[in-house]
Amino acid sequence: MKTNYLLPASLKNWGWFILIPFTVLGVLVLINDWEPDYLTMSVPSMLIDELFVEKSYFGMVTNNILNEICAVLVIIGGLLVAFSRQYNEDEFIASIRLKSLVWATYLNYAILIIALILVHEFSFFWVMIFNMFTMLIFFIILFHWNLVKLKKSTDNAE
Repeated sequence: MKTNYLLPASLKNWGWFILIPFTVLGVLVLINDWEPDYLTMSVPSMLIDELFVEKSYFGMVTNNILNEICAVLVIIGGLLVAFSRQYNEDEFIASIRLKSLVWATYLNYAILIIALILVHEFSFFWVMIFNMFTMLIFFIILFHWNLVKLKKSTDNAE
């Protein structure tokens, strides 16, 4: 089956190598509110909306970039894991991939709807931050769970 939208299978290992440590680091950074001084620098910003400063567009702000580094690498690692071809990619694997993506979308938006109803104020901001990653994480979990179930069913059939 021709799947032009998938990345080479060899990139999946690189994805895991990036995804796991930077997910752990990102969670630890959020829990401990850790911001090393050497990562605080002036960075370009499209929208500047700070307290006691007039809102402006396109300028420089001082920011610790550890959160951004972790977020970007979690997304890149997740995309490499999620959308790298399986070594034995066929129509059945493609159908598992599609089914997992659909269920990840349903689950992601169900959680978002519940959060819209039950979470308010600044706490909702945190829900939206985590929501950036949940679709990708749900897909990876569901896809690999279904692959494990497929492997078990084929092992039992033999």
